[in-house]
Parts: sequence; C-alpha cells; structure tokens
Amino acid sequence: MSELRHITVQYYALLHEQTGRREEMLMSSARTADELYRQLAQRYPFTLAPELLRVAINGEFREWTAPLTDQDTVVFIPPVAGG
Repeated sequence: MSELRHITVQYYALLHEQTGRREEMLMSSARTADELYRQLAQRYPFTLAPELLRVAINGEFREWTAPLTDQDTVVFIPPVAGG
C-alpha cells in the first residue's frame, strides 16, 4: 500500500485557469512530481504535457523524478509567453 502524503500544489498562469484555483492541499500517494502531475491531469483538463513545464518543490527547481515527502509544496511552472 502506498503512503499518503500531504502536498500543497500551487497553480499559475494557464494551470490556474484550468484548475480554477491558485492553490490546493491534498493527500496523494504520488512518489514524484511526475506522478503527482499525472494524477492531477486525471482531475483537471490540463493541456500542457509535463515536458513543457518546470517543477519546483519547496521553492527549488527539481527534476520530475525527485521524490516527494510529506508536507511538500509543489509548483508546476508553465512556459512564459514573451511579447
């Protein structure tokens, strides 16, 4: 059985629009940011593939395969449009 973790997820730009929220706290069995994003993509109509995003865990850019721990804050950062 997978261990559940308390995770805070913050959403910006397009992801904020697609979720309708800026932040949520949830319980997840995801072991990595990649697993978490894929779980959330089943709940929300995300149109961006993970390869197009950066991920930050507790304020630091990390690899998608970095392990998540209880009480982590995760931010999925969409590409910034220039203009």
